[in-house]
Amino acid sequence: MRNWFTLVLFLLPLFSPAQPVPADDSFTLLVAQPGRTSAETAVLVGKKLLGSPYVPHTLDQQPTEQLVVNLHEFDCTTYLETVLAVALAWHDNRVRTVSNRTTEPATCDALFQQYLTRLRYRNGRIDGYASRLHYFSDWLRDNERKGLLIDVTGTLPGRVMVSKPVNYMTSAVYKYPALSDPTVFEQMVRVESALNGQPFAFVPRKNVRQAETALREGDVIMLTAARPGLDMRHVGLATRQADGRMHLLHASSDAGQVVISSMPIADYVLRHPRLSGLRVARLRPDQLLTANRMSKR
Repeated sequence: MRNWFTLVLFLLPLFSPAQPVPADDSFTLLVAQPGRTSAETAVLVGKKLLGSPYVPHTLDQQPTEQLVVNLHEFDCTTYLETVLAVALAWHDNRVRTVSNRTTEPATCDALFQQYLTRLRYRNGRIDGYASRLHYFSDWLRDNERKGLLIDVTGTLPGRVMVSKPVNYMTSAVYKYPALSDPTVFEQMVRVESALNGQPFAFVPRKNVRQAETALREGDVIMLTAARPGLDMRHVGLATRQADGRMHLLHASSDAGQVVISSMPIADYVLRHPRLSGLRVARLRPDQLLTANRMSKR
């Protein structure tokens, strides 16, 4: 059976006509010019998916919670998780192969699915609807705990410490059919309660231009919500453009597809009144990621 990465390669001509990749090439061609780090590679992989359609709720079509791998269409979160998982799997496989740290290296497609599961689910385990990391503050905290990411917001200029209660999902049950099950609803109440009252670093919109100067290629950009009860409204990756400033590589509901924002991140935030500022995470160095993964085997 053709593996998932070969499938990615098969689909790439549809997504990026300017950079066609033969359908019979190996996974390595997906990152034929990889970055020095997983973060830089994620940007390169993400750019190959430019033009892919924006489609919401692709994870909610199955009767039971399971890993969904959809390489045709994305919302902002599934796009981010997919490109991060591809990059992490490629670098993990490369580092482990060079270091000969295992006699049974997993295939790249298996590694990809493992990383996608780790990124998307609490503690990297699928255990029903509430085990999915729906709130992005939960996603960030859990993936930092798993050793995949570092929340670097506290190091950025212009940051402040705040706390914000979340209850958006349980107060808008009509948007989340799974919450009609009382057990699942109570599970989400507990998730929200665990997030509430925990202070975190945040860059308010008036300071984002200052913080933008400290961003790196491939940083995970989490745009915070002005709306009460909601933590983050949108996510993407930072990528430097010809103007020398960082722009947002993301699956855009406004554009209806994966795009690079026409304006720098600071200007993007200021233009959208529903955004209150941002938080930023950074993938850990490759050798630390692999060491962390191997220690958990």
